[in-house]
Amino acid sequence: MKSYINKFLMGLAVVSMAGLTSCVKDLDQDPKDPNTITSGDFSKDPMEYMGQVMGKCYSSLAVSGQSGPDGGSDISGLDGGTSNWTRVIFMLNELTTDEVCWIWPDVGLFDLCTSTWGTSNGNLYGAYGRLYTHIAVCNDFIRQAKEGTFDVGEANFPVRDQFVLEARALRDLSYYYVIDFFGNAVRAWDDMSYGEVPEQKTRKELFDLVTADLEDVLANFNESGIYGRVGKDGVEALLCRFYLNAESWIGENMYAKCWEHAQNIISRHQGGGFQGSGLANDYLALFCGSNDMFMPGGSLKAQNEILWGVPFQYPYTESYGGTEFLIAAGISAGSMPKVLYGLNADWSCMHAREQLADKFNFLNGESNDGRTYLWCTEKQGFTKANDEFSTFTSGYAPVKYTNCKANADGTMPRHTYDDPGTGFTFNWAGVPEVNGLPNLSNNYPDTDFPIIRLADVYLMAAECALRGAGDQATGLKYVNVVRERAGVPAWVAGEYTLDNMIDERSRELYWENTRRTDLIRFNKFTGNAYNWAWKNNVRNGGAIGDHMKLFPLPTDVVATYGKSMTQNPGY
Repeated sequence: MKSYINKFLMGLAVVSMAGLTSCVKDLDQDPKDPNTITSGDFSKDPMEYMGQVMGKCYSSLAVSGQSGPDGGSDISGLDGGTSNWTRVIFMLNELTTDEVCWIWPDVGLFDLCTSTWGTSNGNLYGAYGRLYTHIAVCNDFIRQAKEGTFDVGEANFPVRDQFVLEARALRDLSYYYVIDFFGNAVRAWDDMSYGEVPEQKTRKELFDLVTADLEDVLANFNESGIYGRVGKDGVEALLCRFYLNAESWIGENMYAKCWEHAQNIISRHQGGGFQGSGLANDYLALFCGSNDMFMPGGSLKAQNEILWGVPFQYPYTESYGGTEFLIAAGISAGSMPKVLYGLNADWSCMHAREQLADKFNFLNGESNDGRTYLWCTEKQGFTKANDEFSTFTSGYAPVKYTNCKANADGTMPRHTYDDPGTGFTFNWAGVPEVNGLPNLSNNYPDTDFPIIRLADVYLMAAECALRGAGDQATGLKYVNVVRERAGVPAWVAGEYTLDNMIDERSRELYWENTRRTDLIRFNKFTGNAYNWAWKNNVRNGGAIGDHMKLFPLPTDVVATYGKSMTQNPGY
């Protein structure tokens, strides 16, 4: 299944056309590949070259540049390893919350973990630069297609036009995070000429622009069903996320639109998977090394839960972001045998904040929630409390992503392993590959990165019903199918509340880049309404100002635009 992506999506050729740049001068993007394609080469094989340029729109989500996991970065002056698209989104949407803590006092990351960031935080510059560089690449493809650079012949116009729709969806995905993180930002669009300086727009102006574009993409979209490419479900699920957050972002209630689009997606997935819901039968398998089977075009169409994902396959995609980051940073040499997770890397960087662990009702290091099967707790020498900021075992190890393989039917065999080094017993899951254990030969995983899952759509719809925009009996059914897959009791009507919903979202979607956005939408991010360990650099948490619902625009970006750009309030 992954052979297609190797040829199409992971080709890292950069098109050398005038103005292929990001949107501020110090984020200019120059071609790094000595075999750079020029516009004059297109006549040799227009379809092949168009595919390679489209591939860059996709591969920019997975890798940072042109050579290896940390080389030839697309953005001058930024570290290719830490500025990967998937990684910067995780750092801003997860490290800043109650779900995870980066245990080392690294410059910038410590500030994110302790809610003490400012305008000069390098990770904010990395996120802004990475998002707008991806937007620039997509804009360039759209512009070149409209201008006729891809002279592919009339018979291939439908392919070209579908690529344009996909490039627009990819661009709108990056704009989702721009709007979420920064609010008022610049409008960089395909209708602008090369060299034209984009103008800063309000959050509402950007929201209206992007949602209108997505609605048009959806209305004209032809389902590709091809692995690694966005499909109709992914486009519509992204619209759900926009409308779910509309009241939080721009003060307009759009929960009814979110409910409507969620119903469309859910109806398309009925009949297969867990209880006929379309969800995968095994939660753990969604985050394993063979989870491509749950992607569009994957082998398990009836369990196509990963509606939109970023493909990874060693050795074609070597990255210090993506699932390499999510697996390696969450396991530790000396505390956890890396062989159990199928990856020859253990970084000892991230553990769970105790507030995340509390949501799973652990007792004596055990929880009845199947989503915690791989976690390491007191039974493996960890403590739940985060008393020591820089001690890996001072907090549970919430293992979710692995490079282990599932059975062909999408199930993960469960095992136990007695570690001779520590004497502890560990749970692990996967098909034994070498001497009864996973294959440890890979330095980078084959695990794909889920951007949006069907389970999230079920939970979004259930939340909308509670907010008055859908049928609550149906919404309760939706949340219960997610809970029952996890092996926990279904809720009765009295348990179906907004306070319980946000906790259920955390249990189901932890480490999937939704948490900060959710906390803000539920008014639990700022102030003292809800605290967590090391919030505002206080052991048991302290209040932070409402202005921190937005990140500041990076100092270097504001300096580039001068008086034409206004900094976010409070910074």
